[in-house]
Amino acid sequence: MDQSQNSGNDKPLEKVLYEVKKVIVGQDILLERLIVALLARGHILVEGVPGLAKTMAIKTLAEAISGEFQRIQFTPDLVPADLIGTRIYNQKTGEFNTVLGPVFTNLLLADEINRAPPKVQSALLEVMQERQVTIGRETYQVPNPFLTMATQNPIESEGTYPLPEAQVDRFMLKVLVGYPTSTEEFVIVERMTGALLAVQKAIDTQQLLDLQKETDKVYVDPALIEYATKIVSATRNPESIGQSELIPFITFGASPRASINLILAARALAYVRGRTYALPGDVRDLALDVIRHRLVLSYEALADNVSSDDLLNRILETIPMPDVPLNEREYAFSPRDHTNA
Repeated sequence: MDQSQNSGNDKPLEKVLYEVKKVIVGQDILLERLIVALLARGHILVEGVPGLAKTMAIKTLAEAISGEFQRIQFTPDLVPADLIGTRIYNQKTGEFNTVLGPVFTNLLLADEINRAPPKVQSALLEVMQERQVTIGRETYQVPNPFLTMATQNPIESEGTYPLPEAQVDRFMLKVLVGYPTSTEEFVIVERMTGALLAVQKAIDTQQLLDLQKETDKVYVDPALIEYATKIVSATRNPESIGQSELIPFITFGASPRASINLILAARALAYVRGRTYALPGDVRDLALDVIRHRLVLSYEALADNVSSDDLLNRILETIPMPDVPLNEREYAFSPRDHTNA
């Protein structure tokens, strides 16, 4: 333990994960994707059955980065003002005062987002995309950094409102969370029935902003951009890669926003992995998370129980990863050599 803690002193991201791991057992993919979304300034949609520590993961992460955390439990009777805030008339002064809603935070958890009606879901569109909220005639900026993590339960469909494609597309990543292994579940029960270790502040929000700027410097070879666009384009035209048999299963493929987010996320993942340059493996590892929620499947796919992941895996198997040569430009900086680390 001491060795791990010492190794994190000069590596802020490792230190953040070390603190989160004091509470969270397993969920390595979810935690890695949360860090990627933070560094890439994106938002994340998490799908999984109840009781898999989705809420606890983002709450613990907020404590580790000294960020403000707010949770909104989405219900059918929620109204947009419950999210963004509203104007209240003050009888004493005869003026309207603005009361800001819970979206004004660093990490926002929209729990079971598909339980709220479309009007409430759309209220998140502006704040997720523009990082601002309009109340009356005034516009208010949300704090920076800002991350929205929304969860949805795949089991129940009664009393839910499926997210419209326009809003789903605003999420950089969609992560599927599964059940823990028997060993992990033993540790979970042992830890949750005892005294939890206190989560210490690993970095502050200003340091996180600095890390975001360092992530922007990660080198992405043009071959990787071509690789990403080829993957996304294949979801729209499967015949371009010799997969014409996939055409009946896809009604609409992914938009160019998927290509952009795939490169942004791959750059952040490379930084998390301690590199100053992205590799084809970074793009491939994130392809499912970036694209799975952007595909509109046909009724034939639903009838044959064909998922987005099934189709994407076929596409990824067909498109070869490029051979990216290393060069001096990739070593222009080190992700471990930054200020306020």
